Amino acid sequence: MIKLGIAGVCGKMGRRIFELACYDKDFEITLALEKKGTPQIGKELGKLKISSTADGLFLIDVFVDFTTPEATETNLDYVARYRKALVLGTTGLNDAQLKKVEEVSRVVPVVFSPNMSIGVNVLFAILPEIAKRLGSDYSIEIVEAHHKTKKDAPSGTAKKFGQVLADITGKEIPIHAIRLGDIVGDHTIIFCGNSERIEIKHQAHSRDLFALGALKAAKWVMGKPAGLYSMQDVLKTD
Repeated sequence: MIKLGIAGVCGKMGRRIFELACYDKDFEITLALEKKGTPQIGKELGKLKISSTADGLFLIDVFVDFTTPEATETNLDYVARYRKALVLGTTGLNDAQLKKVEEVSRVVPVVFSPNMSIGVNVLFAILPEIAKRLGSDYSIEIVEAHHKTKKDAPSGTAKKFGQVLADITGKEIPIHAIRLGDIVGDHTIIFCGNSERIEIKHQAHSRDLFALGALKAAKWVMGKPAGLYSMQDVLKTD
C-alpha cells in the first residue's frame, strides 16, 4: 500500500484527489497538508487532521502537489529534505521555480506535467506529427478556456501544446486565453490552410480526470530512481 501525502487538501483539486484516493485500496492517506492560516487547519478530514506543517512527510511514500507556485516552491524543499517521490501538477511556475523542480528531481523522482489527463497527454504526442504532415502552408493557433478564478493565463496545458508545436514547426504558436464562469478546461488547436480548417478539441468535463491521472502517476513513480518524469513516461509503461 502506498502512503500518500496531499498538499492543498482543502482546494478543489486537492480535495478531489483525497476523495478518490480514499476509494482506492492501493493508497493510505497519511498526510493532509494546507497552508498556514487556512480555517480548516486542525479539523478532521477522514481519519486525519489537516496539518499546516510538513513534519508528517517522513510517514509518506509519495507526495501530490496541485497548489500554487509559491506553495510548491516550499513543498519542493520538503520532498528533497525527506527524500519523497513527488507528483507535481502545479501550473504557472516561473523560470526559477522550474529550475528548482529540475534540481529536486536529481534527488527524488518527480512526475511533473501541466495536465495529468490521459487524453491531453495523447495529444502532446500526436500533434507534432499532424503539424509535420500538414506542413508550412497551415497556420496554427490555440484557444483555451478555464474558470474565472484560474490565476495563470495562458494555461500550462496550452503552453505545452504551443511548445511541442513550436518545436516541430520552428514558429511561435499564438495562444488565446478565456476566463469565464466555471469552465473546467477546454483546449482547441486550430490548423488552418487556405481552403480548409482542422480543429482538435479537448474538453475536461470534471476535475476527476486530473485527479485520477495524478493517482495513476503516484502508483507509477513509487520506487522509481531520482529523475524528472512526465505523464508520457507514466503512459508508456501502462
